[in-house]
Amino acid sequence: MPVLRILHLVGSAYNNFYCDLSRLYAQDCLAATADRSHYEFQIAYITPDRQWRFPASLSQEDIADTKPMTLFAAIEFITAQNIDLVLPQMFCIPGMTHYRALFDLLKIPYVGNTSEIMAIAAHKGRTKAIVEAAGVKVPRGELLRQGDVPTITPPAIVKPVSSDNSLGIALVKEATEYDAALKQAFEYASEVIVEEFIELGREVRCGIIVKDGELVGLPLEEYLLDPHSKPIRNHADKLQQTDDGNLRFAAKDNKKSWIVDPNDPITQKVQQVAKKCHQALGCRHYSLFDFRIDPKGEPWFLEAGLYCSFAPKSVISSMAKAAGMPLNELLITAINETLGSNQKVLQNCS
Repeated sequence: MPVLRILHLVGSAYNNFYCDLSRLYAQDCLAATADRSHYEFQIAYITPDRQWRFPASLSQEDIADTKPMTLFAAIEFITAQNIDLVLPQMFCIPGMTHYRALFDLLKIPYVGNTSEIMAIAAHKGRTKAIVEAAGVKVPRGELLRQGDVPTITPPAIVKPVSSDNSLGIALVKEATEYDAALKQAFEYASEVIVEEFIELGREVRCGIIVKDGELVGLPLEEYLLDPHSKPIRNHADKLQQTDDGNLRFAAKDNKKSWIVDPNDPITQKVQQVAKKCHQALGCRHYSLFDFRIDPKGEPWFLEAGLYCSFAPKSVISSMAKAAGMPLNELLITAINETLGSNQKVLQNCS
């Protein structure tokens, strides 16, 4: 069986936070999926100065020992490597859009959604409009720019239109709280969404994978919230910084999140809505969506997170594992969908 040459696209062209976040997930992926009989891995590491490095590993030492390259030199290097496909693991907007588009130009296939779809999903307002047009329930909202005055009567959610990991999000309970919430949100984006607050029943995520061309709904992940003490998730629920300056996962301790029993009636209901979202947005290979379940049991679309780094702690990886699909099988499934009828498609192995 031929060995696939896979390029891990890691780092951030935007800031150090996203650079560290990407490295955190990619390191876990490399450690968990290293299989020399199947893959030959190479790493492309981009830093906020937009320099490229091709280190032997993602340790700080190996990165520091690797000579930085310009984009032009990096393209020359990559095209000489005979790469079969790219595994994008960048979380910043340039990483999810421009850098994926680069590999479209180089005609090197990559796992995951296209740069165009990632650009749409990075804008929460456009994403909501598309899924709403497909018949999915979304909270009533408005898109504001600096100086605009919100018209939605609180309680309301204020959030930047293009930030992830709940950066800049706030629950406004009184109109007098709008100014502070908007000021905070505008620190992260030039546009802000204000939307009506959906009363809490539950909050879940649903992953979809494509296998043999069919959409497969994965078990839901549910988050620990409380209508009074904790009505929404915030940034600290997702990522935390350790004393040595590194990032760590905060929501993976089975206390803040857990896999929902597949027999729970909400599972099938949410999976059907998630498949609608996947199709409406034109996703491929996999997708991931957040939903608020109101007290009547109705799912409301919150946002799309159309990436998976194939680390054991990635949400889609956790969901797939709960469905009986180990990480290597999940990766092979995604590779097969990416390469299609290419002769280097891998066989599933246990």
